[in-house]
Amino acid sequence: MADEWYADGLRFQCTQCGNCCTGPEGAVWFTEEEGRRMADRVGLDEATFLRRHARRLAPGWSLKERKTAYGYDCVFLDRDTVPGKAVCGLYDARPTQCRTWPFWKEVIESPGAWEAAKRTTPCPGMGKGALVPIESIRIQRDALP
Repeated sequence: MADEWYADGLRFQCTQCGNCCTGPEGAVWFTEEEGRRMADRVGLDEATFLRRHARRLAPGWSLKERKTAYGYDCVFLDRDTVPGKAVCGLYDARPTQCRTWPFWKEVIESPGAWEAAKRTTPCPGMGKGALVPIESIRIQRDALP
C-alpha cells in the first residue's frame, strides 16, 4: 500500500494529557497474554487481576473504568502522581490498543478522520512532535484486528 495519505509519516508526541484514556464509557480490550503481563506488572495472579481490574464483554476482556470529573477513566490512569499529567500505571505492560494510539485504522483512514480524532479526543499530541515514519505507522496500524 504505497498510496497511504500519510506516506510521508505523521507527527505525534504524547503529552500525557490522559484524553485517550477517558471519555464516554468504552472498552480497553486486551488479550489473554496482555492480561497475564498486566497482572504480573501489578503483582497479582491472573484471576485476581481479572476480578479486580477487568470485565468480561461479549467479544473479550476489557479493563474497567471509573467515573471521574473527566469522564470514564481507565482504572490504571493516574492523575495524582505527576502534577498536571495523567500517566498510565501499566505503561510498560499496557495493552496493544493503548500502545498503538493514535495509529488505529479508523483514525488514519483519511486526513478527515485524523483531524476528527484530533478534535474529538481531543489529542494535543497529534500533529506535533517527532515525525513517525510510515513503516512504524503501518506496524502499529496492523497490530490491532
